Amino acid sequence: MACTTILVGKYASYDGSTIIARNEDSAQGEFDPKKMVVVTPSEQPRHYRSVISHVEIELPEEPLQYSAVPNADLHIGLWAEAGVNEANVAMSATETITSNERVLGADPLVELQPARGKEGDADYQPEVPGGIGEEDMVTLVLPYIRSAREGVQRLGALLEQYGTYEMNGIAFSDVDEIWWLETIGGHHWIAKRVPDDAYVTMPNQLGIDEFDLEDALGEQEEHMCSADMEEFIERHHLNLAVEDVSPLNPRDMFGSHSDQDHVYNTPRAWYIQRFLNPYDELWDSPTAPHTPSSDDIPWCRQPERKITIEDIKYVLSSHYQGTPFDPYGKLGDDSTRGSVRPIGINRQNHLAVMQIRPYRPESCRSIQWMAYGSNPFNTLVPMYANVNTVPEYLADTTTRVTSENFYWVNRLIAVMADAHFADCIPHIGRYQEKTGGMGHRMIEATDEQVMRLDTNPVDVDGLADEELELTGERDADAIIAAVRNDEVRDILQAANQTMADQLKRETEDLLDKVLYAASMGMRNGFHLSDN
Repeated sequence: MACTTILVGKYASYDGSTIIARNEDSAQGEFDPKKMVVVTPSEQPRHYRSVISHVEIELPEEPLQYSAVPNADLHIGLWAEAGVNEANVAMSATETITSNERVLGADPLVELQPARGKEGDADYQPEVPGGIGEEDMVTLVLPYIRSAREGVQRLGALLEQYGTYEMNGIAFSDVDEIWWLETIGGHHWIAKRVPDDAYVTMPNQLGIDEFDLEDALGEQEEHMCSADMEEFIERHHLNLAVEDVSPLNPRDMFGSHSDQDHVYNTPRAWYIQRFLNPYDELWDSPTAPHTPSSDDIPWCRQPERKITIEDIKYVLSSHYQGTPFDPYGKLGDDSTRGSVRPIGINRQNHLAVMQIRPYRPESCRSIQWMAYGSNPFNTLVPMYANVNTVPEYLADTTTRVTSENFYWVNRLIAVMADAHFADCIPHIGRYQEKTGGMGHRMIEATDEQVMRLDTNPVDVDGLADEELELTGERDADAIIAAVRNDEVRDILQAANQTMADQLKRETEDLLDKVLYAASMGMRNGFHLSDN
């Protein structure tokens, strides 16, 4: 899958939350309808079989409940993609990334090998399953982890045991940390903790550009990796540094620097950092240190101001506004407009933004903001993650086109608005602002309602808030117990439903406006009235 990811450390976000966000984009010429659901422990499989690779894995007992964004059409598998579990741990999987021939030769991808011949014949060769991939990872990992760090450890162990058939980047977050894991070939991996005061931009490239191997193989304070990573690098001559320096540069060792990257990948990182750090560089100067085709755009950077939910939606909807590359703009010409891959693209499936807030009770701490369809034309709305059900408007996506669910109505709006951009985009801008404001008001009102239930709501594990700050300890079992508060869940579900009802009304109103504006722009219109 072709996607774009942004990760925001807790000191870089506007409210101290950890935030992980990703567009899931389908392959060229494809659309994968999505829905948001809650997976209960009884619905979680105990024996898992991948549709794509046919790998079979026994799963642990007592999984946690979690939210997910699976496909509505299951013919290629579940693809759960993004969610938050009852320990207030979030996961986004995956960002498809690149590699190079040296890595793939040293540790080949583990692909399904179909059976050959007829069973019983002398030359029959049975099927050999492949490894795990994007289809599988959330289902295999998220229900069983109680911290972001545990997410890295569990996924790393699965990769080493079963391998993978594709290169991917995966994000994990809890209230304190964000970790980013990148697969290296078939069985190897590296992971790095996102600095608290920084954000990370990830187009479809291997991204980590500094890695402390000594820490990863030792204390693992900020880095983790496969146990044999040092030997793997040395045996296959993967370190390209001219001098023996630390930290290593994984992007040079394991990644790609192709001409296709300069059209498909690097411009996206360039534009996001250009927006979030407008004064750090002379971005449009002929002598700018970083351009859309630069291979050394930093993996992470400290923003010039704190990053909001609206900033994340804006950059993940980008079509290079204000640059010659904007396919809707007037700054460039036919040689520049549409020449590089937009972030907000036509084949977007969904955007999930997982926000874990340190200043709210565990029971309502996690918000999963959701958008469906092409991001320049949709809106991002909050849903409390730790509930028992998701409103039908977001959960009941069909496999056929209809205006009765949030996924397909966004598809309809986008295709009309794209063809009549100037006439429709003012209506969409007002819709995005109004629904965004509704979402923030819903969160504030609901948080207040939850707070009234408990005189000390943050004290979920027997420690006062001040003690937690000093000790850095938080009991996962106590968090889970707090999240399973049925009275709170009823409040959160009611708030989600109210948000969905209001969203449906506003989206239907937008559909009316866009349909009218697009109809008035039809080429068979005629200025004389029939009246």
